[in-house]
This record gives sequence, structure tokens and C-alpha cells, in this order.
Amino acid sequence: MKIFEGANVPIKSWCNNPEEGALDQARNLARLPFIFKHICLMPDVHQGYGMPIGGVIACENAVIPNAVGVDIGCGMCAVTTSIKAKDITTDILKKILGGSKENKGGIRANIPTGFNHHKKDQKWIGFEEAPDIPIVKQELKSARKQLGTLGGGNHFIEIQKGSDGYIWIMIHSGSRNFGLKIATEYNKKAQELCKMWHSNIPPMKGQDGLAFLPTKTKEANEYIEAMTYALKFAYENRLQMLEQCKKEFSDVIDCGFSKVINIHHNYASIENHFGQNVWVHRKGATSAREGELGIIPGSQGTASYVVKGLGSPESFMSCSHGAGRRMSRKKAREELNLEQEIKMLDSRNILHSIRHKNNLDEASSAYKNIDVVMNEQKDLVEIVTKLEPLAVVKG
Repeated sequence: MKIFEGANVPIKSWCNNPEEGALDQARNLARLPFIFKHICLMPDVHQGYGMPIGGVIACENAVIPNAVGVDIGCGMCAVTTSIKAKDITTDILKKILGGSKENKGGIRANIPTGFNHHKKDQKWIGFEEAPDIPIVKQELKSARKQLGTLGGGNHFIEIQKGSDGYIWIMIHSGSRNFGLKIATEYNKKAQELCKMWHSNIPPMKGQDGLAFLPTKTKEANEYIEAMTYALKFAYENRLQMLEQCKKEFSDVIDCGFSKVINIHHNYASIENHFGQNVWVHRKGATSAREGELGIIPGSQGTASYVVKGLGSPESFMSCSHGAGRRMSRKKAREELNLEQEIKMLDSRNILHSIRHKNNLDEASSAYKNIDVVMNEQKDLVEIVTKLEPLAVVKG
């Protein structure tokens, strides 16, 4: 762990070489008067909106919408099957994935990806428990068809081979349009209030910046309630996709499934650290309390990990949420070689989603080395199971 100087609090980085843009954003955070103790940068840190992705902060009596991010509740779920890795074949995987002339149905046919939604409303008791907040009510109709859908970007469904000898299913997804609309709405309100209060915060550029809401304000309470609802939606979204994946498996091969691990990595919660109740914001970071199970994915060509938290107080009991980007989406599409990326995945017999140059923003080479990331956080988590990719579905 490296320590960088900040204006009011230090910056503690588990990334040995954080990019300058992310470090500048951490320095901006360190100037805020309500930041508690220090800023944390996880090994996968990279520049985001306002606050770096892979960042953790604790705030006294304040919440920052951009310190949670636009995909509220984005997270991971994973389950192990009873299928031995030695018993899985490429033909079985292709049948489970489906979506081809030879193998109709399957995951690709029954779980919408990208901008696609279900044609019918999906069932969830949570729809009847939505808070009476305008931005939430506005999104409810479309959310009924978005539930159980993957989305695009870095979201994925992956079938993996575990170091425990079994086949795993892993899903990375978020709160669909809920998170984006809630984040945009309350970052805008926070910006308006900060301007009215003449708050001493870094300059704001469009949706960027570190506008905040004191927790005693009506706006903060609304944001917290809406964010909490988006977390529940994101959690259920992963569960419904996982149930569909389990069905696709069971239609092809006889198997059972273990208990599900389901975690968030974009959220804020009230927690006690160093003897004080504070609002911990994890933006692209995962809770890693002592003994707590978590998931740290790599890329679609590299290993992922099920981990157990070590409860490090210095990181506010947190760890990375993945490998983290090493180049922007635009840069990846411009600089990476399509043939090389496809060859690398094909040589490992991974059924992947790299087809066109526009897919290169999600190529393995666009991400940091997951082995380096895991090594840099040895004091935050211990590895329980290593998972190697066999097949990947992306939007």
C-alpha cells in the first residue's frame, strides 16, 4: 500500500501505480471537509465521473451521488454447480448458451442483453414496495420489462471452471435504467444546492464533479431511499437471470446448485469504522469484512476469484471489484488488434463475445492484469476459489 499526500486527509492506494487522472480525483476528494480519515484506492482503480472507480471513501453526515456512480447496485453473483469440470464439453456449453442455428433457445435466447428488454412484465413483489419518489415512479413501467436483463458494457454471464473441480455460473449486472436516472437526478440536485450554498468543491463539468447532499436534507433522504431501492432491484435482477441460467443448465445436463453469493460494488451505506458511524461509499469496490465472501472478476479471457474478506480497517473493510480498466473504451477500440484478441481467446477454447472492432472495448487487453491486482490486495482478501472462463455472454 502506498500513501499519497492529500489536502486534508491522506490517500492510501493499494494500486502501486495509479493513473494520474484517478489520483487527481482522489486529491479532489481529500479536499472535502466531511471526508473521514483517508481516501482509499483499490488495485483496480481508474478515472471515473467525479470519483475514481475502484475508490472508497467515508463521509461524515453527507452523501455524494457521483461517489456511488450511475449504475447503482451494479454487482456480482455466482453459484457452483454439481457438474465436474472434467464432464463438461464444448457441445454441452454451446447447447446451454444457445442462440445459434444449431442450438436454439438457451441463455442467449432467454436473457435479453444490451438495450433489449423482456416483451412482458416480469414478476417481483418489490414493484409493489417502490418508494413514493418521482424518479423511481417514473421508471417503474419500463423496469418491469428490464428485470432479468443483462444490459451492456462490462456486464456479462460467464460459465467457468473452478479450482475446486466444479463448473460455476457468474453474472455481473446492475440496476439497469434505475441507477442511471437516480444518479443523474440527484447529482443535478446536489449541484444546484452546492451552488446555492457556495460550497467549496472542485469545479463541476456536466455530470462530473463532487456535489454532495448533507444527510439531514430532504434531498439526501430521498436519494438514500431511491438508491436503496435500486440496490434491491439490482440484487433481484441478478437472481432472476441466475434462475434462468440454472434452468438452461438443467435442460441440458442433470445438475444441482449451491447457495448463491450476491454482492454489490456501487453503493453507499452507514457503517461503523474507527468507532464512528460514517457513510461509506464504494464505487467499483466490494465489502471485505472478516470472513465475508466476495467475487472479484477478471476479463472474459482471464481468471476470476471467489474471495474471503480479511476485514482490513485501513481499507474500510473493502477490496477491488474486478481487474479494472487499463485503457478507455475509445482507446481500446482504436488501438487493440481484433484478430489478435480473437486468436488469444480461441487458443484457450473460450466461447467468447469478441466479433467486431466495436467489441474491443471489452477485450481482455483493455483490462489490467488480474494477477497483479490480486497480489496488490493480499492484505485485504484471501482467495477461496480460482475460476477460469469457459464461455461468455455479453451485450
